[in-house]
Amino acid sequence: MIVIARLTVRELVRRRVVWVLAALTLVSVALVGWGLDRLVSLAREQGSGELEIRIGVSQVLILIAFMFSFVLAMTAAFVGAPAIGGDLESGVAYAILARPVRRSAVVVGRWLGSAVVVVGYTAASGLLAIGIAAFVSGYGPPDPLLAIAFLAGEALVLLTLTLALGSVLPSIAAGASAVVGFGLGWMAGVLAGVAAALGVTALGPVAEASRWLLPSDGLWRGVIYGLEPPLVLLIAAGRAPAIAAANPFYAASPPPSAFVVWSVVWIALVLGAATWWFERRDL
Repeated sequence: MIVIARLTVRELVRRRVVWVLAALTLVSVALVGWGLDRLVSLAREQGSGELEIRIGVSQVLILIAFMFSFVLAMTAAFVGAPAIGGDLESGVAYAILARPVRRSAVVVGRWLGSAVVVVGYTAASGLLAIGIAAFVSGYGPPDPLLAIAFLAGEALVLLTLTLALGSVLPSIAAGASAVVGFGLGWMAGVLAGVAAALGVTALGPVAEASRWLLPSDGLWRGVIYGLEPPLVLLIAAGRAPAIAAANPFYAASPPPSAFVVWSVVWIALVLGAATWWFERRDL
């Protein structure tokens, strides 16, 4: 299993996936740093207060994290979809399984190797973006490590789902299905917030249940909470907390511990289902 994980990482490096992601990250972070630097400089020239600037920078950071979460979804789909499905389509799986290797070891090893790349990319690029933002603006989010941890969890959910779908579907179909599911999960989370703000009690539980069915949106709330300055939380709580809860870029609290535990269990269950499907698949 460890050997397969190591080979998976080497394969991603050999395919230049890691290098392309690194290059795109450096370009994106450079553009973000330049944009924030110009924003902060012009705001100070026009007399904006430091408190207003910090709030503005925090909202830009949350927007960047939201864009990055979709980049991670695409990355997880690109890395996870061919991990099993691509091996079957290319015939590599037949050569591997001809040796005394358990199918479960192949699935878990592929997942481990892909997870190392995806989580490493998330941590490195996320911390770099936050560091650059803090350097050019003087503002740092209240809990950047918490935000990065939830962002990595979100990526692992998508990676696991894509790999599981890839064990029964063609790799392209698996990747597309996972990305669409990610988007639908986010939309359902927005619907849950709007339903709560409007007092539509009949629709709220249905939309809320989608977060437990696919935990990516619930984990996204943890990312927001780690980046949101306390002042924004106080202002929202004092004015209209119900309306603020409908904002997909606002989170008054992190996901509850039960939800975090469920997210870990969800990943284990889906990975177990992928192993079960692959072991019983007729090759």
